[in-house]
Amino acid sequence: ISDHIQDSEGPCNKRVKPVDKSASVTGIITPMKTPALKRLGQSIQRSISFRTEARPLPPMPIRTRQKASSFPRRRNSQLWSDTVDILSHELSTKEIKRQEVIYELTQGEKQLIEDLSLVKKVYYEPMLKLDIMTESELGQIFGTLDSLIPLHEDLLARLEGLRGAEKTVQEVGPTMMDWFPCLEAYITYCCNQVGAKALLDQKKQDRRVEHFLRLCQESSFSRKLDLWNFLDLPRSRLVKYPLLLKEIQKSTPPEHPDEEALPQAMELIQRIITEVNLKTGEAECQFYRRGLCYSEDSQRVSEIQASRFLYCHGELKSTKGQKLHVFLFELVLVLTRLVAQDREGPVQFQVYRQPLPAAHLHLEDLPDGEPSSSGSFRGAFTGNDKVKNCFRVSATGRSKSQSHSLQANDSFNKQQWISCLRQAMVQSRDRQAQSSHCKPSERLSPDPALYNNIAELNLNSDVEMPDT
Repeated sequence: ISDHIQDSEGPCNKRVKPVDKSASVTGIITPMKTPALKRLGQSIQRSISFRTEARPLPPMPIRTRQKASSFPRRRNSQLWSDTVDILSHELSTKEIKRQEVIYELTQGEKQLIEDLSLVKKVYYEPMLKLDIMTESELGQIFGTLDSLIPLHEDLLARLEGLRGAEKTVQEVGPTMMDWFPCLEAYITYCCNQVGAKALLDQKKQDRRVEHFLRLCQESSFSRKLDLWNFLDLPRSRLVKYPLLLKEIQKSTPPEHPDEEALPQAMELIQRIITEVNLKTGEAECQFYRRGLCYSEDSQRVSEIQASRFLYCHGELKSTKGQKLHVFLFELVLVLTRLVAQDREGPVQFQVYRQPLPAAHLHLEDLPDGEPSSSGSFRGAFTGNDKVKNCFRVSATGRSKSQSHSLQANDSFNKQQWISCLRQAMVQSRDRQAQSSHCKPSERLSPDPALYNNIAELNLNSDVEMPDT
């Protein structure tokens, strides 16, 4: 891609389907100058993922352009005070801080709109025109992204309309209260993301797709972000709203017109985020449930189909160093092996041994130490290696007892697994104890905090569970 998409690795040896000069990538992607993302304000400086604050987006360096282009560049870290003459305003330090956060809220909307518009212009449209992906595939990956842009354009117009002649905003709470219900549209978009990410990862195995996405990522307009970073921006933006409102509230004095509206707005957005999380969790559960393959009918336990969400999933290692992908559903722990994947087929997981109902699970936190003769990680370590980050799960019940010793890849992931397992065990037993007294609609719901902090964690430990 001339000037703006430069392949720093030199000529590519991969075979790429030839296209007419008139339909080249250069001719489709209009050279544009894309502003670098403005850093958030003094108190909110990281992009926060939808379900956990532990995974900020990758750094977003400012890329200097080589030629003029049509896309406006954002100023880096521009503050409200940069746009006004502070000396001419008789404002307290607290009020200045309040105006800064409101300005940050406004600029964040503008930047999101620019990024979502860019995604459509430089990713979706060229890949469709060059037949790099089919319209159906692009529809699955991009989902309802187009429908989100007008929502944020509406909020931006409202926020800019609140600025008075002196560029100050008096009340922002009522505006946010009135606009937040629009974010129900995020349910559809976020529920689609699990399948979208899986399909995108699968399509990256295609040379033309990989080559196109790599050229885009190496270009100045992408700021070194890949396509998925852009597609995940709406989720990142969603969870910033309560944080921004909280910062505004901190700088709002008593008896201010916003004093009553801001807490109500924060409560509303938290309810919306919780609803989006729950629906997304259900969609994620259904997606991975469809990907399970069974070697025996006895593995098709009712708890798998009855589960509404996933607590967590990821890789762990067995005592033999074998990798398994483990799913902790609402009602059952399922151990699987990743099936060799066809380039055009969906990801599948072969169920390994018998699923373990959460209500019958027993958990043992294994201390770090030398491998023992019983339940040791044979073949995974040399005689001098210490076993670390291990735990054991076992179950008794409808079939013979099972015990599986597992190793996470670090202490953090081990503790996350243990936390999720304990939560699943407690809720399953409570549900079982109350089942004779409650209607199905009254089943216990998971702790929302667990959804926000755990469900999206990438628990990269390697899994397998041998019987003892």
